[in-house]
Amino acid sequence: MPATKARNTTAAIGGAPCWVSLMTHDPKGAQDFYGRVLGWRFRPGTLEAEFAIALAEGQPVAGIGALTPQWHVPIAWTPYFAVESANETAARIRERGATVAVGPLEVGKGRAALAADRDGAVFGLWEGQTLSWAVGQGGAPMCLELRTRDAFESAIFYGEVFGWAPDRPGGCDITYEHDEVVVRDDGGHTVAALRGGAVEAAPDPHVRPRWHVYFPVHDIEKVTTAAVAAGGLTLPVTPMVDGGGCEAVIRDPQGGLFTVATAQGFSQS
Repeated sequence: MPATKARNTTAAIGGAPCWVSLMTHDPKGAQDFYGRVLGWRFRPGTLEAEFAIALAEGQPVAGIGALTPQWHVPIAWTPYFAVESANETAARIRERGATVAVGPLEVGKGRAALAADRDGAVFGLWEGQTLSWAVGQGGAPMCLELRTRDAFESAIFYGEVFGWAPDRPGGCDITYEHDEVVVRDDGGHTVAALRGGAVEAAPDPHVRPRWHVYFPVHDIEKVTTAAVAAGGLTLPVTPMVDGGGCEAVIRDPQGGLFTVATAQGFSQS
């Protein structure tokens, strides 16, 4: 979950991704894996004893924390979206037939909740200040991608929940481009994409629709080799759909899926 105490905090754009966290049964093992694979260093977070903030070149990238047994959610990288009211957003999620699995609850100086959309993709809500973090900047994720069965239907759901709308002042804008839905912040930077066909296209056919995180790397072969050596599994390196780079899906030893991609393979415009 987002950290709430740091030197550089900001108010994120409503409806925009404001953080990503990995909730896992072995936080220390996860820190070792991601440190070896992505070169991250870690500092203690302020939310709980086992929560840590990953740093790349001294800047916050992501969080890693312990998955509480009472939380019936899978081990996964989870994006959090900034909202004005966690309670109101949670109500909109339930009204649309989706699930709020945890919260909203008080976390540090904010409020958070974990939810799953109607197809089962897990995501989080965050009400409060966030770290100075943004998709596409530094070591933060290059992009967040929802792999789902019906991108158009999912866009309606998330649009109603988070207020995504074409030409909405001060919020996130959505456009339909080819076979995907693209979400951009008020500066025109792509922060998320929704793509259909998740079950057939997923690396594991048993994996249900999910939000997928792309982390930027410079040497993808080095990273995938390190992932295998550290106990992870990788799929072969492939060209990115948008061209100009390559990507590889990695599963960490606890089962968390993520993608690494060369930075030139993703355009922010």
